[in-house]
Amino acid sequence: MTTEERLYKLEGIVEGVMATLPERITSLENRMDLLRQELKGDIAGLRQEFKGEMAALRQEFKGDIAGLRQEFKGEMAALRQEFKAEMGSLEGRLGEQMASLRQELKAEMGSLEGRLGEQMASLRQELKGDMASLRQELKADINTALNRLMLYFSALAVLLALLALWR
Repeated sequence: MTTEERLYKLEGIVEGVMATLPERITSLENRMDLLRQELKGDIAGLRQEFKGEMAALRQEFKGDIAGLRQEFKGEMAALRQEFKAEMGSLEGRLGEQMASLRQELKAEMGSLEGRLGEQMASLRQELKGDMASLRQELKADINTALNRLMLYFSALAVLLALLALWR
């Protein structure tokens, strides 16, 4: 085969292809349009399915949250009751301890007052004894001083009497 023959043959093939190419392109475009439509339908279906799933998940999530809230509220109420009971118990024990401490303090204060009273009485007795002793000493000193004074006066009287006689 020569080059010209080959060329003619190729021209025939190209013309045949050119003649069938528009139909093939149209057929391909139609198939692509169908695939696009199918794809759009699938995407729309997936979107709807996704929206439905999301709505279901939202509802489930809301239900779970509501359940958790109720559970949390219940636990908080239980903890409050427990705390109040514990506080009441602590207040009772504290009140008992305070009453006990008051009684101990009153007893200690009474004991201290008694000891202080005894010590004050003892000091009064000692002071009375010391005062009586000082009185006795003072009386003795005054008596001694008066006796000396009497002696001086007596001596003065004797001296005056002697002077009067001597004169």
